[in-house]
Amino acid sequence: MPRRAFLSLASAGLLPDLATAAILRVGPERAVATLAQAAAQASANTVIEVDAGTYRGDVAVWTQPRIALRAVGGRVRLIADGRSADGKGIWVVRSDGMIVEGFDFEGARVPDGNGAGIRLDRGALTVRDCSFLRNEMGLLTGNDPATSLRIEHSEFAHNRRRGRFTHQLYAGSIHRLTVIGCYFHHGNGGHLLKTRAALNHIRYSRLTDDGGSASYELEFPDGGTALVVGNVIGQGDGTENRRLVAFGAEGYKHPSNELVLTHNTLVDALPAGGEFLHVRPAQVRVRAFNNLLVGRFPPAFDVFDPRAGNRFVPLGQWRHLADAQHRPGPDLVAPAVPLDQALMDGSSLQPTHWYEHPRRTQPLASAARVAGAMPRRVPRPR
Repeated sequence: MPRRAFLSLASAGLLPDLATAAILRVGPERAVATLAQAAAQASANTVIEVDAGTYRGDVAVWTQPRIALRAVGGRVRLIADGRSADGKGIWVVRSDGMIVEGFDFEGARVPDGNGAGIRLDRGALTVRDCSFLRNEMGLLTGNDPATSLRIEHSEFAHNRRRGRFTHQLYAGSIHRLTVIGCYFHHGNGGHLLKTRAALNHIRYSRLTDDGGSASYELEFPDGGTALVVGNVIGQGDGTENRRLVAFGAEGYKHPSNELVLTHNTLVDALPAGGEFLHVRPAQVRVRAFNNLLVGRFPPAFDVFDPRAGNRFVPLGQWRHLADAQHRPGPDLVAPAVPLDQALMDGSSLQPTHWYEHPRRTQPLASAARVAGAMPRRVPRPR
């Protein structure tokens, strides 16, 4: 988390005060051997340091405010092994100000088919450097309108439930969702990322199905406010829906509905051609700047105006000149229009970072000068 954002949350009492926090150490050779024991013993404003290793069936419910859990000495792998907390997942979170860092959540299964690596019922949760693999649902939230979720540098893949749609990340009708530097791939029938949050910031991430069978790559079914900046979003020929990004598909349920896409690379590899963006008709504002659109056919939606820096590239040309990480070669570089003063939800539309695979971000040394998600180095045209 950026230092400014961390200090802001800490000053608001939503994160542990690391200077005064109690330290609780967890590991097989320690007095507190399991996460379940730690959840029972921890108090507010506690930092829980967990020794690296594999913890099987170690499920827990977290209710303490302002707690932080971090892996020490390597990764902490949590394998459900047929167990669940409250019948919902490996962890259930009802904490105002919880940080989780360095954990892998795997194999959650529950009777109702919604077994999640983490089930966020309510509160404020930050997830950093975690993975959610082979659960029924990756990470799932409830519908508490005061809840906020922030996910950084994490991975969601291969989550699947039999005979039903699976979303790698599903945010219910919460207040705010922020996703930064994450990697979503190998969906199974549902969406890579589905969010009903009122406020959404999706930044510098990669949502590419990579051989899976996802439906939408990114969906905002209830509308809301959504800022989508610096992402690589791509669908393959195994998709179950021809649309990459959808907004308001289930009707608008928020007082304010606006979608802004800037400096994204959208790749449509469907043999018959797909749809880059679908917006349900209504009184809704949609803006797009400096996006790179790759496919068999140009976008039908006129929001991708070339005068706003948006550029279409034929799929065959892209496959020939772009690399495996969807970074364009010199012949595909297009100049960007300036966005220095443009704002949405108090945030600049100008990207400040670029996505580095897998699930990392790097700061930009200067303002983005080319369309699309930023490559590591801006290639010079020939």
